[in-house]
Amino acid sequence: MKTPRLVRKPGRTLRDRVVVITGAGGGMGREMALLAARQGALLALSDWDADALAGTVEQAVALGAEVRSDVLDVSDRAAVAQWATDVVGHFGRVEVLVNNAGVSMSGDFEDMSYEDFDWIVGINLNGVVNGTKEFLPHLVASGDGVLVNISSLFGLVSMPGQSAYNATKYAVRGFTEALREEMLVNGHPVTVTCVHPGGIRTGIVRRGRTTAGQDHARLAELFDTKLARMPADKAARIILEGALAGRARVLVGADAHVVHHFAKLTGSRYQDVVARLGPRVTDRQ
Repeated sequence: MKTPRLVRKPGRTLRDRVVVITGAGGGMGREMALLAARQGALLALSDWDADALAGTVEQAVALGAEVRSDVLDVSDRAAVAQWATDVVGHFGRVEVLVNNAGVSMSGDFEDMSYEDFDWIVGINLNGVVNGTKEFLPHLVASGDGVLVNISSLFGLVSMPGQSAYNATKYAVRGFTEALREEMLVNGHPVTVTCVHPGGIRTGIVRRGRTTAGQDHARLAELFDTKLARMPADKAARIILEGALAGRARVLVGADAHVVHHFAKLTGSRYQDVVARLGPRVTDRQ
């Protein structure tokens, strides 16, 4: 067994590197793609929404990037496997993978259907597993791979009405941290970064699902106007800078830092505080 080592790569750039990003049709995925394009990367982009993906591709090409794009459901394991094969066949290599695709599911667990729970697990967790499994050998073979998995602030603390989302994002965190340890133990040249964004201005809640009885429009309005503080382009910069530096964990946004440290200080008692304040924050009826 090789001796574990801490990998730091302060001199890394994205120039001439093949960067794979899922969920690139909007939000942080689009902004990471455009930032990578400005830095001279070659892009392999996917999203389930063909029109949204086309918009990202148009902007990236205008910036001078070579882009391969594929409409993809990341929960479809066979489709992800074929996509990885096609991407490597196109570019010959992959150095950076960002498993960004994700969805939201809001509402109390007792009101949630199995179908809705399976839907969010399929995308938020299995999508990360599928992408990692298929591209990891190529990241290792590159000699200097970068793996980025997007968890959430809700992968560090739990919130009422977010049981399914919390479950997937905690799972992404655990999976990613264990995988990073495996890369270190086995001496593989791949840095692994788990990202925990707070409220970022994206359409994730507006495009997500809610349980019966929840006012979806009202919840989306609350997120868009009160909770989503940071623009997606700023979040993209923080994420990619942290990943290129080889950081194990990247917190994105002041809210992520404040809530995370509050939970660390209070231990499990944070749950009691959240339970008292949660209904006021979400204004649930």
